[in-house]
Amino acid sequence: MLTQLYQLYVERTDASKNMARFYAMSIEPTLFGQTCLIWLWGRIGARGQIIQHSFDREDEAVALFLDLLCRKRKKGYRPKWPGRAMTSRHSPSLPLQVDACTKM
Repeated sequence: MLTQLYQLYVERTDASKNMARFYAMSIEPTLFGQTCLIWLWGRIGARGQIIQHSFDREDEAVALFLDLLCRKRKKGYRPKWPGRAMTSRHSPSLPLQVDACTKM
């Protein structure tokens, strides 16, 4: 069972490169008692691609979640507030404030 909710939605835009990308992640419980890290990415306004990884322990999913978050922040992705429509079943969440990426 999850001890806390993990959700993140970040975007990276650069008009000079015609770049408008989003990246969304969440950690959710499965029906079989495992923890599932779901991440979705693609062009803003498009359906995007999705990957799911199942873990036996929540801390493993959280470690990967934080690692992916740090990688995306280094590439210039920044949190966006809710209210932006997405075409997937995942909705954006409040930005996650994490001290794990302060080394950037």
